[in-house]
Amino acid sequence: MVKILHTADWHLGKRLQEYSRLEEQKLVLDEIQEIADQENVDLILLAGDIFDTFNPAHEAVELLYKSLRKLSKNGARPIIAISGNHDSIQFVEAPDPLARELGIFFYGNYESVIPTGKLDSGLEVTRAENGFMEIQLPHLDFPIRLILAPYANEVTLKTYLGEGDRESEFRQILKKKWDQLAGTYCDASGVNLFLGHFFFVREGEKPEAEPESERPILHVGGTQALFTQHLPEQIQYAALGHLHRYHSVSKEPCPVVYSSSPLAYSFSEADQEKKVVLIEAEPGKPVEYRPIDLKQGRPLYRVKFDNLSDTLKWLEENPYCFVEITFETEESIDAATRKAIMKAHDGIVSLIPQIKNPSGQESFQLHVEDLNKDMESLFRMFYQSGKGQEPNPDILGLFKEIISQNDPV
Repeated sequence: MVKILHTADWHLGKRLQEYSRLEEQKLVLDEIQEIADQENVDLILLAGDIFDTFNPAHEAVELLYKSLRKLSKNGARPIIAISGNHDSIQFVEAPDPLARELGIFFYGNYESVIPTGKLDSGLEVTRAENGFMEIQLPHLDFPIRLILAPYANEVTLKTYLGEGDRESEFRQILKKKWDQLAGTYCDASGVNLFLGHFFFVREGEKPEAEPESERPILHVGGTQALFTQHLPEQIQYAALGHLHRYHSVSKEPCPVVYSSSPLAYSFSEADQEKKVVLIEAEPGKPVEYRPIDLKQGRPLYRVKFDNLSDTLKWLEENPYCFVEITFETEESIDAATRKAIMKAHDGIVSLIPQIKNPSGQESFQLHVEDLNKDMESLFRMFYQSGKGQEPNPDILGLFKEIISQNDPV
């Protein structure tokens, strides 16, 4: 039996508005390493979105390399990592020749082939081609096969597809490729896995609505949803990344599972429990898998209050979190109340006024004495009348940009 840990969507370097999450990411990656050690895991699968941006900060890159080195136990435990839609293919694959010596394999380009050969640790890549690798661990008497499906960006799509029905054609191309790989390599003498970074649904079923933080990534590059029925029947477990909550899409033709991101990265994820997935697999048998909760990192909360004392009490009782506060008020939040709330906690990301009786507000009216005011002052008055608060710097900057485009040359 082989024990495998499935994780995804680390988004190293991601921020929550002005707040860095790097220290939390260090803690949760240490927690993942502790779980891997406690469970005597043989293999780690990292299903994409390793970084949050195409050009990650130095601190995020350093955290990745240090974390993977510890996770790999200096080469004794192999790690297979694919790129996601937030990753630069070139950046992810750049350290591969050196990382490979520690049993860490990066795969992002469908044109790439992982070199075969034996490492000092005893791990051997026995067979490989585009989108596939087979490895042999020294203590196992069977191989592990992986179909590798990193996210396909626009460049990849243009390489593979013509100008026809790109979505339908893309699905068929991937299905044909996966079937060919499985038919060639994935018999019952080894453990057969799929590692992908896509949005999978069951064909014919309407997927449930995803949180707003995930919706923008569902249609990047025109790929849209792939169907679980497109996975080869030989596959025993599909380890997925892309969506940030833990869930099993389907049990047919095999368990098709999103492990979740290790931290909540937006307030739409505030109610999600973050996990990794432990898989126990043997050749020719259904896998056993179970999620394991992750505890590290600040939780995210959305709360609503209508008075200052309850707000301050809750903030005092929940010091280690990020919070979005909706404050119900008859008018705008006065300066003293706003100051008291913001001073009470170091993790207030948003303080949103909710006017209790917006229909009773007076409409915006200009008076004679207002006619000599500049456009910015008038806009501030208009915004205050409608929203009950001053426009923030981003909105004000956008307004200035718009009016500057209408200035006479």
